[in-house]
Amino acid sequence: MRLFDRILYNGNVVTLDMQQSHVSAIAIRDNRIVACGSDSDLLPLASADTIRQNLGGRTVIPGLTDAHIHWEQTARTLSQVNVFEVPDKSIAVERVAARVAKTPAGEWITGYGWFQDIWSGSAFPSAADLDAISPNHPVFLIAKSFHAAWVNTYALRLAGITASTPDPEGAQIVHDAQGNPTGLLLELAAMDLVRSHIPLLTQDQIADQMKTAQDLALSYGLTGLHDFDEPSCLNALQILRERGGLSLRVLKNINKRWLPAALDSGLRFGFGDDWIRIGALKMFADGALGPHTASMIDPYVGEPDNYGITTIEKEEMIDLMSRASAAGLPSTVHAIGDRAVHDVLDALEIVRSEEAKRGESRASRRHRIEHVQVIHPNDVHRLAELNVIASMQPLHATSDMLTADRFWGDRSRLAYNPRVQLDQGVICAFGSDSPVEPFEPLKGIHAAVTRQRPDGSPGKDGWYPEARLTVDEALRGFTTGPAYAAGLESRLGKLTSSFLADLVVLDRDLYTINPSDILNTQIVATMVDGVWRYGGF
Repeated sequence: MRLFDRILYNGNVVTLDMQQSHVSAIAIRDNRIVACGSDSDLLPLASADTIRQNLGGRTVIPGLTDAHIHWEQTARTLSQVNVFEVPDKSIAVERVAARVAKTPAGEWITGYGWFQDIWSGSAFPSAADLDAISPNHPVFLIAKSFHAAWVNTYALRLAGITASTPDPEGAQIVHDAQGNPTGLLLELAAMDLVRSHIPLLTQDQIADQMKTAQDLALSYGLTGLHDFDEPSCLNALQILRERGGLSLRVLKNINKRWLPAALDSGLRFGFGDDWIRIGALKMFADGALGPHTASMIDPYVGEPDNYGITTIEKEEMIDLMSRASAAGLPSTVHAIGDRAVHDVLDALEIVRSEEAKRGESRASRRHRIEHVQVIHPNDVHRLAELNVIASMQPLHATSDMLTADRFWGDRSRLAYNPRVQLDQGVICAFGSDSPVEPFEPLKGIHAAVTRQRPDGSPGKDGWYPEARLTVDEALRGFTTGPAYAAGLESRLGKLTSSFLADLVVLDRDLYTINPSDILNTQIVATMVDGVWRYGGF
């Protein structure tokens, strides 16, 4: 009987296992780690058939998981007009014009990533900005926050949106002083009035796009992701798997409107296998900071009448959470503003009480709050008390810091702050919210550790430096945290015996380098399920 298929040796292996934090060698059989130790422990046990691979002293970490990503949308944006954080509205218009010039009349032009707060004057765009360069093409451009869309008049006309079109529930069609729609749509229900007219891709086309995005993800050190897109994403993932092309482990969450179908089919948390498994019921409690629709207890600075938008009533949220929990599904709720976070915690308190009456342990329902971007001081302790996972995105802090300071003021001290949750024992699972931010986990680790942008702003100590994390805490946010959130903590997130062989080889040690050098760290190789999927030796 062969002991090992492969031995990786002469490495600096960060296991994240409290019993054996660092080793130099890992032995793998099939798709699992079967032993960890020193070179002298493991190499003598190799057989003639064992593959020996010298790591050359490089650092090895567990495979990284993006715990909040919109995978189908991320894959799609790679082929759309790129207006991601362009510094001026005119650049976005120029890029749309360039795509129009090579697109047949009548076909849709789609794009993603504009952010008005970094433009001169910080004014929202309008249909008039696009009409001159796209009179014969409908245009649909999603904001960086994913909570607003900028469309042209052609698109409004196709969607039948006029001055008399009512606002959808929990959303807004922005109108000018004369009552005409401006071309700005706030929140998903309003955006979908136009988006529903864009021709759908086939599932095979989506799978092709995912393969391209997956290649990038593996090159970034990602071995898994938690997805929040529609069922079409699940369909495409299955097609990719049927082709033999799926190389990432996916936790697939279920959006609110699909809950009845999930309940009817008897789906429960963890259904599936180590490649694709069912996660939680996903809901939105509010909007986002970018379009000023995050639901707040107190109004936005300079906007005394704006408290944001609540996208679901608390009573409905409680009902959905309760039904899901009783059927074996935890809930994961998008909550950015402090009012939204408060309301979600109130709902979870009721659902936790129901679970206790049924005799269920809190670990049996891995409830999460997505983002927790700003929390009221009175609610800081409640995630720990309710055993709720904080699913947060470190890059949001450095991306949004100026906007948060401008519109939330002193409340920003408790904004984008996993430090206050970790200090109370809350499990944090980190992600990117891609395509809102780049799906490169090393960038997220850098942001968590430094609270700085790549250019060093806002200064050497970072934004609210008391919120900085250690490298170990940040790394666990992309490894052990997501593993727990997915119910996979017994086989993912660490490099130790019996765990799945998912790992990343780096060209330097994140624990010893200057934190600013985290951004210069190169992914040498990525292994998933015992197979080199990127790079290799």
